[in-house]
Amino acid sequence: MPEVVVVGAGPVGLLAAAELHRLGAEVAVLERRPVVGPGSRAIGLHSPSLAALEPGGYTERLLAEALRVDRGEARSGGRVLGVVRFDQLSRRFPFVATLPQAVTERVLTDAAPQVERGVTVRRVAVERDGVRIDVERGNGGAGEVRAGVVIVASGSGARQLVYRPGAVAVREYPDRYLMADAPAEGRAVAEVHLDRGGVLESFPMPGGVRRFVAWDASPGDDDPAARTARLRGAVADRVGTDTAASIAGATSFRVRRAVAPRLRRGRLVVIGDAAHEVSPIGGQGMNLGLLDAATLAPLVAAWVRGDEAPHADLARWERRRVASARRAALLASLNTGLGRPLGAVGDRARRAALRALLAGPGARAFAHAYAMGLDLDA
Repeated sequence: MPEVVVVGAGPVGLLAAAELHRLGAEVAVLERRPVVGPGSRAIGLHSPSLAALEPGGYTERLLAEALRVDRGEARSGGRVLGVVRFDQLSRRFPFVATLPQAVTERVLTDAAPQVERGVTVRRVAVERDGVRIDVERGNGGAGEVRAGVVIVASGSGARQLVYRPGAVAVREYPDRYLMADAPAEGRAVAEVHLDRGGVLESFPMPGGVRRFVAWDASPGDDDPAARTARLRGAVADRVGTDTAASIAGATSFRVRRAVAPRLRRGRLVVIGDAAHEVSPIGGQGMNLGLLDAATLAPLVAAWVRGDEAPHADLARWERRRVASARRAALLASLNTGLGRPLGAVGDRARRAALRALLAGPGARAFAHAYAMGLDLDA
């Protein structure tokens, strides 16, 4: 029986498993996906996450393949409203490191125990001396796995495994966004275009690629060609027709907000999106989960090496992570509201407010908040 089972082999689960393995715990990792997904979802690593990843040696490997973004610009009508300077923060890593999520997962996979793939977890039961996990493997065979401690890090879809219906309030936002990665040579500067038609975010990535995310004016039409045309139109209006033409296809997504009030029940612990889900607008979600994993691993490693659970330390960890998730969720909600379409009067007011905020000391506070500075474990 392994000392710890981690459910989920995304970045958060992989970091938890890698750190526990590094600290001497016997760990097994279960993952529903039979193969690693090719998509690039979360792309930004903020300074607190990079610092938390450093003791295990992951940061150096990640930065070798990442692009370092040291500033962002708020724009409207082709003009710069203000600049957010990450390079002026007093941080170990004064920038945002952007890279495909697949690269992050590869680096962490190399450090984690081997992942058992094609395993769907059907039920998790906390017992007196351990945890029983009912599973179904890819060949259709049912079985069970037992462990001393189980960490669920398999995303929002696993929430029903550990929480009763209604225990975690979920807010569905009406907003829908379009997203694509496309070739776009230019400066290593993040751009947020705020105009009457809604937000367009443009983030540089390694290899001369930029990620574009735009508020979707016609979410009811989910035809792939129509989605692509809408995103191309948004990019053409604010960035240029050549860049727009390079977009081959677009995906779409909605945003939700959920913050679980508890992260632990006996020997069962929940981290990442399974516990708290925030809008990806602003790049807080993956970093929030990585800090969950990095701060939890030493406590669980000490737990399985000793005779008793470090109850006081785990309770303190839980309070800090729930409070940090609430802060991240609030910031994500503000981001969502800021990026919605406005009429002429509201748009002028928004531009004026951003100019004022980013012209003075508020710019530093803005950078601090967006670089995960509000997290209690930053």
